[in-house]
Amino acid sequence: MSFQVTEAFVEQYSANFMTLAQQKESRLEMCVNVESGIVGASKAIERIGAADAYQLTSRHADTTYVDTPHSRRWLDLYDYAWSDLVDEMDKIKMLIDPTSPYLQAGVMALNRKKDDVIIAAMGAAARTGSGTTVFKSGNKIANGGNGMTVAKLIATKQLLDEAEVGEDEPRFIVTTSEQISNLLSISSGLMPSSADYNTVRALVAGEIDTYLGFKFIRSERLPKASTVRSCYAFTRNAMTLGIGKDITTSIDVLPTKNQSVQVYARMSLGAVRMEEERIVQIDCVETA
Repeated sequence: MSFQVTEAFVEQYSANFMTLAQQKESRLEMCVNVESGIVGASKAIERIGAADAYQLTSRHADTTYVDTPHSRRWLDLYDYAWSDLVDEMDKIKMLIDPTSPYLQAGVMALNRKKDDVIIAAMGAAARTGSGTTVFKSGNKIANGGNGMTVAKLIATKQLLDEAEVGEDEPRFIVTTSEQISNLLSISSGLMPSSADYNTVRALVAGEIDTYLGFKFIRSERLPKASTVRSCYAFTRNAMTLGIGKDITTSIDVLPTKNQSVQVYARMSLGAVRMEEERIVQIDCVETA
């Protein structure tokens, strides 16, 4: 056998790409109101407040008209994109075409960006008809030197109930994995026969995803300042996600880049907090 036969060998690569661990879908888009098909840079979302009824004191009296409060919040759209190049010569050397996995990676990146936009708008100043409205300080639960506790969850529920947020409106709480672990350590100190013990254990084990009326959503993208992580409990009507253009993709050959293939994905969207009373910030100390 010729010793030169090795020159005919081609270095082999795996026929499949492995996608490394990452969040693939938006976890919060399903938890908020979505305004699709927005045309223009911004859109006003109209709000109607509560008005008091009056007593009728005599028959055939003139009608009294109440002044129903109107206000608005503004959705501002921003554009986001993801792009990479695939060199035709690299495809030959690799023996496999990475174009499709690249496109999947781009879509996943934009899905994560949706959650970033929603989370940022939860605590940011919301643009109104005459200025901005900051987050309500009374709806912030201090970290108290510890992580997530049942007491914090109960206080959160009380804040929403006192604001007359309808119990028929879906309620969510977004936390990182550490807050779920906090509840596991708490459950060890509860009576094994108590309802809280059984529910918290089931929540941590992933057997259920709801506690005290809140559906738990896990996200590792929540803001963290030093050792304090800000989690949010909210209802569906607390936030609006505005979509001018949902994720669109394209694959094009670029003659100006030596016939390289451009993998491109983009979207246009924005989010705004619709009402301060419908959202609670829960600060938790993280040890990790």
